Amino acid sequence: MSRPIVVDSVAALRVQIRDWRRGGLSVAMVPTMGALHDGHISLVRMALDRADRCVVSIFVNPTQFAPSEDLDKYPRQLARDLDKLAATGAHLAFTPGVAEMYPVGFATRISVGGPSSGLESDFRPTFFDGVATVVAKLFLQALPDCAIFGEKDYQQLCVVRRLCRDLDLPVEIIGAPTVRDTHGLAMSSRNAYLSETELEIARQLNAILRRTATALAAGTEEASTTVEAGRALVEGGFQSVDYVAARESLTLGPWRRDRNGRLLAAAWLGKTRLIDNVEIPSA
Repeated sequence: MSRPIVVDSVAALRVQIRDWRRGGLSVAMVPTMGALHDGHISLVRMALDRADRCVVSIFVNPTQFAPSEDLDKYPRQLARDLDKLAATGAHLAFTPGVAEMYPVGFATRISVGGPSSGLESDFRPTFFDGVATVVAKLFLQALPDCAIFGEKDYQQLCVVRRLCRDLDLPVEIIGAPTVRDTHGLAMSSRNAYLSETELEIARQLNAILRRTATALAAGTEEASTTVEAGRALVEGGFQSVDYVAARESLTLGPWRRDRNGRLLAAAWLGKTRLIDNVEIPSA
């Protein structure tokens, strides 16, 4: 089992990637915040299929956390993450500190409109600015040919695609299917916060979304159907629901029945906020 090269500076990252480029090798990137699980590993495997070399960034990005959110307690387990990357075959782990990514005097922020409007932004208004800023920095630092993002964070995937289109960043953005446990719960680093009882409740989220998407595709009225889905989540044990909403797949604009859609949801279980989404087939 060969461990990946580990670098924590932009300069060292660029030196290694420059050496690969001189050898004619292509590069794929998987941006993460660490606490790697099977969902992340599936992204790494896809990256290895798409390119000669795979770079995985591990950086808990403070700019996408609001002051009231879980930055301090977000799981950090670098040694375990590196073992998983070694077992998977990743070639390089980029593990910068906050001072490397946001040096003293850093004053730039990228704001993406369009698909960032509503949904997560209604509840986490600074989140996508933080995501867009750090992703743009990672892409400019590594200059990968492609980058892999999971569809579990579907709105984030749409925002990153828009970021690259609008700024002409020459990176192909590839969406990877959500990895789930045997009960349908989407893999997430925050699942580690859940008790066994909460896990049983959490596993209802995807089932309720799939049932709701089927109803929408069959012609039920959108507003009442999504309200009923939120009610079902609360009755199933969730404390509260931030949203259950149908959106058009590509733009995240209002959903039309003649186009493919996504049903997206965010709900609270104890102190843990879970998100998920499923496809709504076109009529």
